[in-house]
Amino acid sequence: MGRAPRGRRPCGSGVRERHAACGAARISGLTAGEGGPRALYDEAMSGSLQVSGAHVSQASGTDERLDVAAGVLALLADRTRLALMQRLSEGEADVTTLTEFCGAARPSVSQHLSKLRLAGLVATRKDGRRVVYTLRHGHLRRLVHEALNVADHQISGLPPHD
Repeated sequence: MGRAPRGRRPCGSGVRERHAACGAARISGLTAGEGGPRALYDEAMSGSLQVSGAHVSQASGTDERLDVAAGVLALLADRTRLALMQRLSEGEADVTTLTEFCGAARPSVSQHLSKLRLAGLVATRKDGRRVVYTLRHGHLRRLVHEALNVADHQISGLPPHD
């Protein structure tokens, strides 16, 4: 997926319309719960948070959008999960490949992948006896890429830019 055509509003513009880049129209099965970002994080960790690949450019309210975004960012705040998402942003991979990439123990990688899958951030498919993981949509790929770009700027002292 590339950038949205000029003249189209980006995701989060506050207008209910089809997302220009992916054509998605709704959020399905999204539950933010009560109690703010911590409760959403707890839901994500317990597997009850499900973020669909389809969405609208504005959720039902700003508070809900912020809670859901905080939940997604909380999932990515773990170094192992961020490493898994970084590798998956390059393309699909199985557990063995992901374990080698992030250097964590296989049971740990499987548990992290399970949390990401239950939160709807990654999808799976069977390939014979292997389970192959992939990112659910390009927004996640770009989010991980931008987070790593920010880290590069902070580490190397590069000046900020748009």
